[in-house]
Amino acid sequence: MKVVAIVGSLRKDSFNMQLVKTIEKRYSHLFEVVIADIGSLPFYNEDEENSPSGEVQNYKEMIAEADAVLISTPEFNWSMSGVLKNALEWLSRVDKPIAGKPVMPMGVSQGALGTVRAQLHLRQVLGSIQAATLPPAGNEIFIGSAGQKFQNGQLTDEATLKFLDKIVDKFVTFVKEQ
Repeated sequence: MKVVAIVGSLRKDSFNMQLVKTIEKRYSHLFEVVIADIGSLPFYNEDEENSPSGEVQNYKEMIAEADAVLISTPEFNWSMSGVLKNALEWLSRVDKPIAGKPVMPMGVSQGALGTVRAQLHLRQVLGSIQAATLPPAGNEIFIGSAGQKFQNGQLTDEATLKFLDKIVDKFVTFVKEQ
């Protein structure tokens, strides 16, 4: 199974990227993870949506060819990042490669609440662009207090890893049923 990961933070030491790298390594027996470079995408412009740049075309093809998508979002000002919103805008127009695609939203922050508010907005956007997600109740990955749960670029907190195992297992089953 091929999974494309979209990381909503461009920061070099992003905890959201570390989460994706943990998933890539921990579940390599279940699926292959390819990380999309959303930092190279131009700002969405409706004037260019029918003839987008090569970066946008490659990005949309990557999503279209994937079996599923992981989206790991930070929380900026109680919402998702602008770079993530821009990446989703490109996927929501013309050929709409994310429509009907299984998507697992998740997120990491330093705060105690993880990315609860950002994921509420992310789920609204995913619903509007017709992405398929597991029902939110009990299937949400909000990792808070990141500085205490990651070491050397990997998620190391055992309780969080056990919870992640359960959600990833549900998501793999969900993808296979789509």
